[in-house]
Amino acid sequence: MKIDLNSDMGEGFGPYRLCDDEAMMKLVSSANIACGFHGGDPDTMGRMVRLAKLNGVGIGAHPGLPDRPGFGRREIQFPADELRQQMLYQLGALMAIAKAERVTVSHISFHAAMGNMVNRDPVLADLMMDAIATVDASLVVFVTHGSEIQQAARRARLKTLALFLADRAYDAGGKLVARGLPGAVIKGEAAVRARVRQFLLEGTVETIDGATIVMPARSILVHSDTPGALELAGIVRGEIEATGAALAPAAELAD
Repeated sequence: MKIDLNSDMGEGFGPYRLCDDEAMMKLVSSANIACGFHGGDPDTMGRMVRLAKLNGVGIGAHPGLPDRPGFGRREIQFPADELRQQMLYQLGALMAIAKAERVTVSHISFHAAMGNMVNRDPVLADLMMDAIATVDASLVVFVTHGSEIQQAARRARLKTLALFLADRAYDAGGKLVARGLPGAVIKGEAAVRARVRQFLLEGTVETIDGATIVMPARSILVHSDTPGALELAGIVRGEIEATGAALAPAAELAD
């Protein structure tokens, strides 16, 4: 079995960093690099691309809303085409930086509020996926299983890779529990370890209310801004290796 381990990275700016990106890059197989709107900046993006290249990690764009003070987690209403242009602006910037380093961007993963807005609107989802396919039809789109983004990506004939979020709670419908609710973010080492082991061995996850649901995913995400993110990523990687699975970047696993 092969599985991807990914993290949202480079989400600081200037001298400010959320986590030890250098150490995290040694643990993951794919990196979702912030593209300058909710976090990141040109210098940070370049540093992330070079780190990914050095460590053989798949490079992905992580576009978000233009809301650095809110870390891209506040929904801000824009016309659909303006959201499309914001996404393309960020994707294009990372693609240019990667090309200058003689590597390519292989996937795209929406950040926070931008992803939530696209997932609620089939028309917007189609608009976004068609734009991505026009820029580069080989890009893999990170999705949650059964989401509008997944369905729109398939209509646009884009490859997708379903995510399991090791540090976030799910409800009985398979949706993420809102961050503001108690228990939404999983912080304990034992809890994360148990969730990842259950996912890897059984393909299921326990929901916030104690139910068990199927989790059809091939990639595990650890948020770099979660407290103790580096330790959590190490735990996840350790569980992957303990079950005999092999790490592989998103481009190798997408369908």
